[in-house]
Parts: sequence; C-alpha cells; structure tokens
Amino acid sequence: MGEAERGDAAPRIWISYWCANGHETRPSFAEEAAEEAPATWDCPRCGFPAGQDQENPPSPSKNEPYKTHLAYVKERRSDEDGAAILDEALAALRARRGGRTTGA
Repeated sequence: MGEAERGDAAPRIWISYWCANGHETRPSFAEEAAEEAPATWDCPRCGFPAGQDQENPPSPSKNEPYKTHLAYVKERRSDEDGAAILDEALAALRARRGGRTTGA
C-alpha cells in the first residue's frame, strides 16, 4: 500500500530519552504533539524509566518484594496470638462435634 492509499504522513519529531543504565530511546511524535510529549518513557531494553535529561535520568522505583497472605498475617499477629486463635477455633470445633475425634 502506498502513500496515496494511506494519505500523507504527519511530520514527525524524534525525542531522546535516557535511562539510568545509559540506554537511549528515541520514540517519534507528530510535530504538533511534541510539546505534549511525556516527561518519562519506559526503556524498552531494561524497563527502567527514562527521561529527557541525559545527565540526570530518573531513578528506578523500588518495588516491595511479593508477600504471601501468611506474611501479612504474621505482621499483624504474634505467634502467641496465633496459638490462642487456633486453640479457640479447635475448641469450638470440638464442642460442635461433641468432643468426637476421628480415628485412623
């Protein structure tokens, strides 16, 4: 498909962005939208944020490591609290079952 079928291409401008690893990314924007170009751009090589100032690229954000549900519970409860809750739940179960235990 040629230019005639697609129409004329808008005039383009390329803006350089640099990440903390020194990678340069040059996305293109339409000339009229260049003033509204984003201040940061994700580096396609390493994923770090990239800025337009080569000497002062934005620093990568610090991500908290993934925590399991149990890790969050342990932050809120002590081991003693957990043992007390478990004992209470077991007592309630035993009371409901009439003190019966299952045999193997």
